[in-house]
Amino acid sequence: MVELKNVCVTYESTGVEALSDFSLKVEDGEFAFVIGRSGAGKSTLIKLLLKELDANRGEVYVNGYDLVKMKKHKVPEFRRTIGVVFQDYRLIDTMTVYENIAFVLRVIDAPMKQIKKRVPYVMSLVGLQDKADCYPSELSGGEQQRCALARALVNDPALLIADEPTGNVDPELAYELVELLKGINDCGTTVLMVTHAHEMVRHFGGRIINISEGEVVFDEVIGGAEIEAQ
Repeated sequence: MVELKNVCVTYESTGVEALSDFSLKVEDGEFAFVIGRSGAGKSTLIKLLLKELDANRGEVYVNGYDLVKMKKHKVPEFRRTIGVVFQDYRLIDTMTVYENIAFVLRVIDAPMKQIKKRVPYVMSLVGLQDKADCYPSELSGGEQQRCALARALVNDPALLIADEPTGNVDPELAYELVELLKGINDCGTTVLMVTHAHEMVRHFGGRIINISEGEVVFDEVIGGAEIEAQ
């Protein structure tokens, strides 16, 4: 579960209040779109949830962890409960698809037996089972994004944060990627998808969290085009 209570975040270098009395609750197993203009506070929210920055005031809970009271030595353990997909993929060019995905498990000293079982599974989940030996440069943009998604999923995180995951792919692939995220959510993973693609959000519907000037200005469940067409 994700819960923020009356959170304020101010950047000391600029004096800008990025989040102001910000409260939000996302239950386990939910799928929510987070939208808002550039500078609204979306990136600050992500950094807060990843414990990359601390709130000046308020309470922050993620996956059972109290991030405000968390000691530094606990941060790596906490971050293993979260998968993150970035717009720019962040794949390692010198590693194959298999190696990029397995790298996450090797870093935490996962047993080789687990790696050999889990990596092929997540590759098949995102449709990359035939690309195991390919390098990122040999993949299309959509395939690179799916590889990044598989890497985020390989450690079976309780929460998946997708930060503008469709920003570098064409519209058709973008919709496919959201369908894939929806399928992952159906399996029990909580998904927060940050996006500027409002048309796509309206198409899928569901819970929409709109942030403006560091505050939640809209938080409702809406029906999407898919539902209306049925």
